[in-house]
Amino acid sequence: MIRYQMIILDIDGTMTDGKIYIDSNGIESKCFNVKDGMAISQAKSIGYNIVFFTARVSTIVEIRAKELGINDVYQGIKNKKDKLIEIAKANNVRLEEIVYIGDDLNDLEVMGLVGFCACPIDACIEIKEKSNFVSTYRGGDGAVREIIEFLLKKQGEWNKIVEKFKHINQ
Repeated sequence: MIRYQMIILDIDGTMTDGKIYIDSNGIESKCFNVKDGMAISQAKSIGYNIVFFTARVSTIVEIRAKELGINDVYQGIKNKKDKLIEIAKANNVRLEEIVYIGDDLNDLEVMGLVGFCACPIDACIEIKEKSNFVSTYRGGDGAVREIIEFLLKKQGEWNKIVEKFKHINQ
C-alpha cells in the first residue's frame, strides 16, 4: 500500500461551507471547523505535508494556515493542475502519494492525477463520482476531519494519534 506524503486541501466548500460573507464595509469572513483543524494538525504532527490550495485569495486563509502551522499556502490558483505538478516536483513527492480534498468542478482535473481523492457530501456530482471517499459531512461541517480520519485509519496511523491523547491528562 502507498504511504501518502501530502494532503492538499481546497478551501472554499471543503474547509468552509462555501459561503463568502461580506459585510457592508467589504470585510470578508469565513467559518472553519475546529474538528477539521484538529485532524489537519494531527496529520501534520505524524509527518504529512499539508497544503492549502485555492482559486480565491483571502487573508483569512493565511490566518487559519498560520494557526495550524501550515506553511504551504497557495492562493489565486487559476490552473490547479500545473500548480499541483509544480508542488509535487518541488517537494519530491510522486502524484500517487498525494491526497486531494476538493468539492467543485475546478478540482476535477487534479483529482484525476493524485493517488487518493475525497470530497464533502455536498460536493458537485462530478467530484463525488471521481472521489475515492465521500464524507457524510458537508464542507465546513467536519468533512475534512472525517476524510483525514478515514485516510489515517486506512494507513494504520490513526491509533498513534489517539494514543498521544490518552496520556495527556494522566
